[in-house]
Amino acid sequence: MAQKPQHIKVAISGATGFIGTALTDFLRENGYEVVPLLRKDFLKSAEQLMLKISGCSIIINLAGAPIAAKKWTIPYKKEIKKSRVETTRRLVDAVHLLDKKPDLFISSSAVGVYDSFEVHDEFSTNYANDFLGEVCHSWETEAYKVQHIDKVRLCIVRLGVVLGNEGGAFPRMLTPFKYGLGAKLGDGHQVFPFIHLNDLLSAFWYLIQRTESSGIYNLVAPQMISNLEITNALKDRTRKTILPVIPEKVLKLLLGDGADVLLVGQKVIPKRLLNDEFPFAFPDFKSVLDDLLL
Repeated sequence: MAQKPQHIKVAISGATGFIGTALTDFLRENGYEVVPLLRKDFLKSAEQLMLKISGCSIIINLAGAPIAAKKWTIPYKKEIKKSRVETTRRLVDAVHLLDKKPDLFISSSAVGVYDSFEVHDEFSTNYANDFLGEVCHSWETEAYKVQHIDKVRLCIVRLGVVLGNEGGAFPRMLTPFKYGLGAKLGDGHQVFPFIHLNDLLSAFWYLIQRTESSGIYNLVAPQMISNLEITNALKDRTRKTILPVIPEKVLKLLLGDGADVLLVGQKVIPKRLLNDEFPFAFPDFKSVLDDLLL
């Protein structure tokens, strides 16, 4: 798929996370030099961070505390926001200090920016009026400040749930079904925007290579599928019985406001990728399961 470029340096924040690790490996396999930006790098001055990213033609900003890993206490909500908004701000500030600017700045966001009522493509302005929506808006606002810098191409990628066997959501989704403890979440009608890890990597490669690409991209699979449909699909694949339901109040008890990530979905389509005939290898949940449950 990829052709080895001449020597190009890429800085990646969040390089040790599930997505960052896979993207780092992918880019290195295809001839790029990757400069991992670690948490400690963002505790230093803007000048020191600038030196770390000096010489990088591409900066990819993936940093952020996990959204659904633990209960949303007040301190953890602060961490979720700070790890995204302040990290992006510091990275943009460092770019401003560079004599030679990068060609491309890719900054991640999430489909949680959208409300749960409308169908959203990249041109939708029906945003969520909740904590995650506010975080995404503030996060993207900081990234947009790169546009004040001449000749830096900006792509903001709004991610759905990234599915792979190496980490992230899929192993956590699958485990209860293996033991007959799977169940729909709440009423099960919420839509689950997802993308296979390999399609995500291909989308990053596409944006890197296609120099005319800029602005917002929804990185989700074309299929819109409900939690109930996913529950039934995992039940069929694991051939286990399932529980009737995990009630909303139980999820709220376990995750606090973070339960909304599981209970409130967004109807999102990757219109710009589809218009460009991007070749999704895993366009629906069935194809994802066919690959991940070999």
